[in-house]
Amino acid sequence: MSTADPSEDLADPGEDLADEVGLGLRDWAMTGVPYSLIIAPQANINTGSVRGGQHVANGGVLAHGRPEAHEGPISAPEVLGACAGFAEPAWFGTALAELDGGILFLHGEAGTGRRTAALNLLQRHSGSSTDLCALDGDVDLSAWRPVGSGVRGYLVHGLLPQYLPGPAGLANLRRLLRDADARMVVMLPNEPDRIRALVRDLHVVPVRCDPPPPPAVFEARLRAAVPDPDRRGELLGRLEPGLLDSLLAPELLPFQVAELVTAMAASGGDGPDHAELREHLNSLAKTDVPELLKPLRHDPEGLAFLLATCVFEGFDHRVVRDEADRLLALADGRLGDVLPNGGGAEREDASGGGDRKQPNPDFVFRRSLEELLDAVRARCGPREIRRHNRVTYSVEPVRFTRHRQAETVLQHVWRQYGKLPGLLTEWLKAALLGDTELAGPVGQVMGLAAGWGGGRRALRHIQDLALTDHASGRTAAAYALGVAARDTVLVVEVKSLLRKWSEGKDWRLRITAARACGTEFGLSRPGVALTLLRSAYRGAKGEEERVARTVRLSLRSLSAAGNQSTVLHRIAAWAERPGEAAQLALDVLPALLNDDPEWFLAELRAGGEDAALLTALVRRILDDDGRFDAACRVLIDWCRVAGWGTVLRPAVETLLTDLARDLGRGALRLFVEIDNDEDPDIVGRSIAQYALTAWRRGDQQYHRAAAHPNGGIS
Repeated sequence: MSTADPSEDLADPGEDLADEVGLGLRDWAMTGVPYSLIIAPQANINTGSVRGGQHVANGGVLAHGRPEAHEGPISAPEVLGACAGFAEPAWFGTALAELDGGILFLHGEAGTGRRTAALNLLQRHSGSSTDLCALDGDVDLSAWRPVGSGVRGYLVHGLLPQYLPGPAGLANLRRLLRDADARMVVMLPNEPDRIRALVRDLHVVPVRCDPPPPPAVFEARLRAAVPDPDRRGELLGRLEPGLLDSLLAPELLPFQVAELVTAMAASGGDGPDHAELREHLNSLAKTDVPELLKPLRHDPEGLAFLLATCVFEGFDHRVVRDEADRLLALADGRLGDVLPNGGGAEREDASGGGDRKQPNPDFVFRRSLEELLDAVRARCGPREIRRHNRVTYSVEPVRFTRHRQAETVLQHVWRQYGKLPGLLTEWLKAALLGDTELAGPVGQVMGLAAGWGGGRRALRHIQDLALTDHASGRTAAAYALGVAARDTVLVVEVKSLLRKWSEGKDWRLRITAARACGTEFGLSRPGVALTLLRSAYRGAKGEEERVARTVRLSLRSLSAAGNQSTVLHRIAAWAERPGEAAQLALDVLPALLNDDPEWFLAELRAGGEDAALLTALVRRILDDDGRFDAACRVLIDWCRVAGWGTVLRPAVETLLTDLARDLGRGALRLFVEIDNDEDPDIVGRSIAQYALTAWRRGDQQYHRAAAHPNGGIS
């Protein structure tokens, strides 16, 4: 049996939300303006309207936004966000006409805006509907059926060749879509052989996704980001002549233009900084990587620092340099072109041209920080204040001077130098033993490397991470699987691997699978994630508590990401099953109610299926002796906060009235707590007193009493 890892006992991040929830509820109760609850590790968040001095630097391999939905409903904000500032490419009208037939095959290079264009096509063709759904590339279209429930469009990510329907299957698919009044867009990579096969076998002509000219994208995005024409004119007028033309090069991709617009829109009253704009779009071409590496071939320290900066870009320069030193020591001469010659003695060159000294790895004044930064074209940023595990500290982050250089360098060296991946993998795994904060960047690189390497063993190094006895290794593996699942081919293997892990006996692999469900992989596929979480859960006794804790936290993350209704329906189904399924549902429900009271109370006010499910679940956990205290604390907090204003009162009174109409043992105990509460303004006291009075006199008719106009019982 493995020894318990102390790092597993770190404080649950969800526990830090209590104060934020209380303050947000108070504001909502008093003003009627819903508050925002944001769970965003390693993110910069701006929830207000801010002018002046805003700048977010390149985050290297961690620079990714909220995961896009790859399986399940596509959120309305994502659809509307894709439509805002969309510049129609020349082929858009042709694609719309092709979509009239029910299904459109869209192919193109990565980064050309295929997903944005596909969402616009589906939204436009469905009469501006945002009821769209995403499907992973492993869906068998020959056996697939529309899900119904008003979904008007389906977006398939990178359909694998073996799942393409035949001519008859394609005709049947078109019929099914027509009957459901829906359309489908299948995104394909730009692979000539696959495109020719489609034309030959299915007699369809895929539409090629070529991005619109950068100036058109810039104009549309800027108009959406800065609606005020006077402000737009002011921003453009502050640019030096010719700068915009030089920045909007023909090869610029849409997402790079969007970054330029974001930088301009966030600039202050003095307008955008010209140097920052150039730096923001100074992307490193792949052909520049050999030039970067060439002067470092005879410089082992420079190579180690380059690789460390690629992986840990954005971390403090001391962390980057320490990792570079460890890599150099671990390489044992493998990063240098000069073999050891016996402790630093001089030797004569074979050419007779003189002596060459063997560098001494123990020399502490080898290179200054400035020299190392110059050698790899990086810079040390200004001091920043950060917080991790409730500890506040300052850093001076190392960042490349060129945008997205880290990922490009790593991809190049990983593919070009056969012995280097093994060394880097060993180094990164060792890095996790000393610092859990490094799990994020290590996981990102490991996930990207799975796509760079390819082959059937592409995920083997991630499984090795998951099998470590350290929580940081399992966290890094979870991140890595989310990144690897972006690859339309690897996603099938990732799903299969996680299914196998969640159903297996090894608790380390089940923890990793559960963690992956709460990160990018699961947030993009909530339905798959919920199934995996239920498979990974085996109760909460003994060693299984670590798995159970991770499962509960991932369920909370899924709910907080906008999947509240999906999660509520699934745990309601689990609650009806005997044994472990019901235990999981009832254990996690109080935390969900505490994390997102705004959504649950809004559902209670609106009524409907979700409100009925919620009331039934609340009654169930109140009747459970082991869970009553946790549920009671949440509900009492709701009653107290509802007394601060009029917005929450109807929702709380609706819930309490429903509980009083069918008074169970748990509801009775709750009403006693409400009646005895010291808060004079607590909502629901009259309902509690009425129900308790009726119960004490044995009145069986109180549940048929007329409802009070304000929602309480008369």
